[in-house]
Amino acid sequence: MDGQRQRAAVGFLGVLAVLGILLHFVGVEELTRELSDADGTMVALVVLAIFGWLAAWGFGLKTVLNTLGNEVSFVRSVLIMNGAMFSNNVTPFGQAGGEPVTALLISKTTDAEYERGLAAIATLDSLNFVPSIVIAMIGLGYYATQTTFSRRLQVAAVVVVALTAGVTAGGYLGWQHRGRIERGIVKLLASVLNPVLGVLPRVSRFDRAAIRSRVDHFLGSIERIATDREGVTVALGAAAAGWAFQMVALWLSFQAVGAPVPFAIVLFAVPVGAMAGVTPLPGGAGGIEAVLVGLISTLPGAVAGLETVTAAVVIFRGAVYVIPVVIGGLVMNAASIDYL
Repeated sequence: MDGQRQRAAVGFLGVLAVLGILLHFVGVEELTRELSDADGTMVALVVLAIFGWLAAWGFGLKTVLNTLGNEVSFVRSVLIMNGAMFSNNVTPFGQAGGEPVTALLISKTTDAEYERGLAAIATLDSLNFVPSIVIAMIGLGYYATQTTFSRRLQVAAVVVVALTAGVTAGGYLGWQHRGRIERGIVKLLASVLNPVLGVLPRVSRFDRAAIRSRVDHFLGSIERIATDREGVTVALGAAAAGWAFQMVALWLSFQAVGAPVPFAIVLFAVPVGAMAGVTPLPGGAGGIEAVLVGLISTLPGAVAGLETVTAAVVIFRGAVYVIPVVIGGLVMNAASIDYL
């Protein structure tokens, strides 16, 4: 845990550095003025849309857990989803860093085995990622018919197309060779875990059979979800609804600062901005804001100045980041003392 705290502290220092650079170019006074003049009603609607996003993805988590035979209520699944977002937002590398903690939360609050909880959140992350690529491609197609791509838009287009091709090919090849992948995971874990466990007091080493059993359980849970077409369809629908709520929230954020933008802009910007979450910064904070400001300010139809675009992004990202951190922090605290 001490090492995790240190990594998180370094990550947040990185966030402050990136945001500091952004504020240097925008201007603190200009940004403060834009934020102070924002329409309070519109900001409240942004917050409401963010709750809609969390509810939609919480329903997706409920669907995945139900598919695995762990029945949970809608309210509990939304609370767990907030806990997941909390973990993602306070650990480096976002979802990659937060998933193990989220799996523990799922295991603790639903009586599911840890491997099943990890399979549930990993599958949900994958299902949530699919609609974002599709939506980004739709937005990209729209701009391809409307304008000549600027350099930033060209880079964003290459990233989206590359991710689409990579995820599609990786998913297909991974599924076709899942047996070989399983054997590789078992071998890797045995070679990595046992030397570490061997030097820890009161901790037994895993034999290869135990590791294989756990990996079998994990991959079996993923396969069970993947072969349930109805469950996958519902979860994908919930994921798409969540992205729609996020896009509405960003669109409303521009309304709040008095700079309406075409919905096509947020259709493309939100998924591309989310891709910046792969940075080592906690929850992608700093990186996502910089990408959104840099991209939106160059898109046709975004006639607002840099400080106005930044103010809208700050309102949107503030709601996306702060709300699940507050609710999720309370959830994690309650789970730690068995209140959930």
